Amino acid sequence: MSKEYNKNFVNSKGLDYQQVKQNRAEYGENVLTPPKKASLWLLYIEKYKDPIIKILLVAAFISLVLAFFEKDFIETIGIFLAIFLATTIGFYFERDAARKFDVLTALGEEQPVKVMRNGKVLLIPRKEVVVGDLVLIEAGDEIPADGELIESTDLQIDESSLTGEPMINKHADKEQNEVEATYPSSKVLRSSMVMNGGGTAIVTAVGDKTEIGKVAHSSMEETEVRTPLDMQLERLAKMINKIGFSISIAAFLIFLIHDVLTNDVWHGTEYFKMAEIVLNYFMMSVTLIVMAVPEGLPMAVTLSLALNMRRMLKSNNLVRKLHACETMGAVTVICTDKTGTLTQNRMQVADMLIAEGDDGMFANAIALNTTAYLDDEDNGIGNPTEIALLLWLKSKGFDYKDIRDDVKIENRIPFSTERKYMATVVVMDGKRWLFVKGAPEVVIGHCDITPEIRAHINEALIGYQRKAMRTLAFACKQLADNTEIVSIVGNLNYQGIVAISDPLRYDVPDAVSECCSAGIQVKIVTGDTSATAIEIARQIGIWNKDTPASAQITGADFAAMNDEEAYRCVHGLLLMSRARPTDKQRLVQLLQKSGEVVAVTGDGTNDAPALNYAHVGLSLGSGTSVAKNASDITLMDDSFHSIVKAVMWGRSLYKNIQRFLFFQLVVNVTALLLVLGGSIIGTELPLTVTQILWVNLIMDTFAAMALSSLPPSREVMKEKPRKQGDFILSHGMLKGIFFIGLSFFIIMFVMLIYFERFAGVSIYELTIFFTVFVMLQCWNLLNVKCIGSNHSAFHHFFRDRGLLAVLAMIVAGQWFIVQFGGKMFRTTPLHAQEWFWIILGTSPVLMIGEIWRFIKRIICRRN
Repeated sequence: MSKEYNKNFVNSKGLDYQQVKQNRAEYGENVLTPPKKASLWLLYIEKYKDPIIKILLVAAFISLVLAFFEKDFIETIGIFLAIFLATTIGFYFERDAARKFDVLTALGEEQPVKVMRNGKVLLIPRKEVVVGDLVLIEAGDEIPADGELIESTDLQIDESSLTGEPMINKHADKEQNEVEATYPSSKVLRSSMVMNGGGTAIVTAVGDKTEIGKVAHSSMEETEVRTPLDMQLERLAKMINKIGFSISIAAFLIFLIHDVLTNDVWHGTEYFKMAEIVLNYFMMSVTLIVMAVPEGLPMAVTLSLALNMRRMLKSNNLVRKLHACETMGAVTVICTDKTGTLTQNRMQVADMLIAEGDDGMFANAIALNTTAYLDDEDNGIGNPTEIALLLWLKSKGFDYKDIRDDVKIENRIPFSTERKYMATVVVMDGKRWLFVKGAPEVVIGHCDITPEIRAHINEALIGYQRKAMRTLAFACKQLADNTEIVSIVGNLNYQGIVAISDPLRYDVPDAVSECCSAGIQVKIVTGDTSATAIEIARQIGIWNKDTPASAQITGADFAAMNDEEAYRCVHGLLLMSRARPTDKQRLVQLLQKSGEVVAVTGDGTNDAPALNYAHVGLSLGSGTSVAKNASDITLMDDSFHSIVKAVMWGRSLYKNIQRFLFFQLVVNVTALLLVLGGSIIGTELPLTVTQILWVNLIMDTFAAMALSSLPPSREVMKEKPRKQGDFILSHGMLKGIFFIGLSFFIIMFVMLIYFERFAGVSIYELTIFFTVFVMLQCWNLLNVKCIGSNHSAFHHFFRDRGLLAVLAMIVAGQWFIVQFGGKMFRTTPLHAQEWFWIILGTSPVLMIGEIWRFIKRIICRRN
């Protein structure tokens, strides 16, 4: 495991600013050209391939042929216009969602990369990397561009995105290149992941000239994720489709048979007239299918998810996979890291316990056994713990750069959660030295010290850990020439221990309390000691003096359990200390096996398996690319409070989809019953094709816009998580849909009978009928807003700007259709007084809803 060098390169300080500018102009930027997109025109034409639209187009063209004979094109134009609106509005929202995804994808090019320029280590966005740059890579990094290794230490890379090989050993020494390897072992490729070790590479290709750039059209393809919500909606859609098709066929036959028995046309030879009658009834049955088929569901869900993604980004949640939006609302357990998520990740040295007479060597240990850097403004680049050590070193008057310049780093073993230490071999003053730092129990276990000193160290460690401080131990020894590094960690000279504090985030206790109130269990899984983990658990409110000792376990003890013992243990477990990646992954799998919906936080490469296995993987914004790649959501601010916001957004999203379904199905039930009722009493179609298409536009597109835009409510955090097997429509919602749909049908049917038997059925009466039907849905939209709460519809009324805008659009559209629709919509203008009485007469829909919610509020207060 010795450090390897590429003999073709000399040690360089990297490019200067002039060279960077010149190379960018010559070789281009490090940005992949996105795959060529289909033209907007072709994407728009795709909307007309919908089966329902095809049926409507056939009917519209038949209607057009008949219109040439009758010289009456008004209704035909109306049908074409309605089809155009239905397809165009759907197309607009799909394009809007696609634009949002493009913005999120572009954020990936801002990913920070460590490069050496002018002898200084800098953090730059990935897109600014140029050919010739020296890129520093370590475990967890994503390779930003193709390059040739200059030096490497124990470097292993995941090239599965290009070759399918999950782990490849890489060597700076070209003599070690494998003959049968797909790519030379000395070459690193853009988009591959560093899984172990580290190194430095000189960039040889950027952007489209990289290997991934050459196959970008295939490697950038996205796969569609089918979620539990998708499957529930698909089952619901199939059920509604069957009912809708059955009723439309029945209505077509009933109307046609009734017409054959009562209309004298069928006893003559006016075949053209007969064909027209059949066409009218065919159009009626098609529009019934349009009413019944919930084609607005996909758009409502897509719109809700797209809006949620944008809003969640504003609250520091970058959603990487769409299904995570909805799944967060069903989470029952959160397995969280300590550092950065619960704490501020602002490491600072709180105390030092240095072995007597070891100050100079201790400074060497900090400066040399690290991969961190400080820039000119003392901003850290690298691991926060190592940055804190370098800042402490500077405060004591030592310059880590001067120390590094005077020695040769011969070899390095990177820190790993399995080893729990990091080791570096250097040549200093002509002698070889080994420096080791890591978990105190591991490092001190390799030191030659007296029992008295060991007891003193342990006492100090316990004191630090009870204050929730991170502790590290340092050790060193002089090496004989040519000693292999794998055999030298032992018989070390103790140098000292360091206590590093990382204050708790101020908002975490309240956020954890909110999770507990929402029925979500919080478990801490950390690599720190038990004492540190218990103290943090106490500070955030999940541990107290009455908590049983069995609520905490070490990773080693958990690994020693068989599956049955571990399965019984996980429910009562609150924290796991000294956890390894395999322990975390096993915990997640056992929780899932017991029916829990699990969210996991992680920032390191070692967390990737657990993030991948969890229902929702939550990576930290400061984490490695490997962790982010395995996750579903990235917490941009690393805060636990952002997780609580994501749960609130997820639950509110689910509620909004339920509200949309409720509204749509009430309209469906009412319209289908009306047409069937009309066929039974033998009246003509109470709603025309164009009117039904307008109602369909209201209940699909406008309702999706209104209900998807409702802001999240903190009230959802007082509820318990929904069960995975729960159907999206609860028993209470199904009863409400049937009751309200039946009530609307009775109101409209009584009007229909009155017009048929007493007032006469003229365009005037049918215009009133049509307007009353639409206004009932408007008032009901305000009721539907309140599903899931007992609040008044006027609660935060002006905060629901999207809902108010849609209501205004529906009323304005209805007024325009009535006043100017004429023969196209079979309407006649109404006077202001008639509008007033229609609006007033339908308002009891909201009033009754308000009374019902008021009664429920009183009952809740009493309980």
